[in-house]
Order: sequence, then structure tokens, then C-alpha cells
Amino acid sequence: MAGAKQRQMLGEGSRAPAFQLSGLDGSAPTLSDILARGPALLAFFKVSCPVCQYTFPFLERIHRGAGGERAGVQIFGVSQDQADATRDFNAEQGVTFPTLLDEAGKGYPASNAFGIQSVPTIFLVEPDGSISLSGTGFSKRDLEAIGARVGVAPFRAGERVPEQRPG
Repeated sequence: MAGAKQRQMLGEGSRAPAFQLSGLDGSAPTLSDILARGPALLAFFKVSCPVCQYTFPFLERIHRGAGGERAGVQIFGVSQDQADATRDFNAEQGVTFPTLLDEAGKGYPASNAFGIQSVPTIFLVEPDGSISLSGTGFSKRDLEAIGARVGVAPFRAGERVPEQRPG
């Protein structure tokens, strides 16, 4: 996002900006389309980001444990990379939730609108468009809050997980 005017990252209580991004599956949903099906967790990432690589398997646990598409919260990856690299990342990390592309060639429209400054960054967007959770880096507390909302423990008993890892 070099050269892009940096905005302050949107926080809890902010209104999520409208967007339309291409999906790896060939779809091109708008945020309104997504929110019509319920709350959505948007997880912005880059395939080369080690903290993203650490975080996404935990998001996948929440997605699968909550019943995938039937979950109380939809999970969407928002990749800042091209489709091929993103598909490889998803395969390597075991990601099955939908992934949207917010590419450099298009000026990172969603990342810039949300004020993303580092990855991973997550936003939980409610059906009315309000952001109820926002965070950067890996946050055990944020993932536990999302898991609690859908009735899934993202961490296994005895698993050593740090409280925080900056992105």
C-alpha cells in the first residue's frame, strides 16, 4: 500500500465502508450482500505474513467448528495478494472459508477504506454495518471472543498460545 494516503484504522462503533471485491470462487460480493446473510468477520492478510500464517488456522477452527456457512458469524479472508498466491496460502493453511481479493493493482480499495496499516487485521461487522470488534496482529482474546459468540473454542486444552503477536 505504499504511496497510499494512510487513514486511521476503523475501530469499534465505526461504520464499515461499502466495498465490492472479487472472490476466489468467481463471485463479486458487496459488503451489503455479505451482511444480508448475517454478521461477518473480515480477516485482512498477506500470504507472506508469518502472523497471518499463525492466525488463519485458528480462524479455520472457528469456521469449521461453528458449521461453516451456517455459523452465527461468517468468516471471510481478505487477501492483499493475487489469486494464485492466495489459493496456495489457503491450501497450505487449510483455509476453507471464502476469500476475497483486495489487490495492489486495484489500489487495495477495502484495505485503504478500513485504514489497514498492518496485517493480520480483523473486523467483526454486524448486519447493520457497524464494527463491533477490530484488531491487528494475533490476539488470543479477540479469537476467544469470536469463538464464544459462535460456541466454538478456537484453542485446544493444553495448547500453548501467546496472548498477542504483533502483525
